[in-house]
Amino acid sequence: SCPKKFTPQEVGMATVTALRRTVPAAVPGITFLSGGQSEEEATQNLNAMNQTSLHRPWKLSFSYGRALQASALAAWKGKAANKQSAQDAFTSRAK
Repeated sequence: SCPKKFTPQEVGMATVTALRRTVPAAVPGITFLSGGQSEEEATQNLNAMNQTSLHRPWKLSFSYGRALQASALAAWKGKAANKQSAQDAFTSRAK
């Protein structure tokens, strides 16, 4: 419900800053869920976190279902003929 829309870079920087202040370096990794974000927003935010210049003592990872699959499923449409399009959509989103 925040009226301001933040850029992925702002989200990435704020997230990594908050994690650095609260998560011990001994924690091996942090996994993110897409949590209601669009597929584009979720992947852009995760990418921005990984691109920040701040030191990250833990591995950042993700557990995205819908955020990675929505475009692929839309391209596939349940038809074998669309298999390559679906794979391309999935690969593009995952990158």
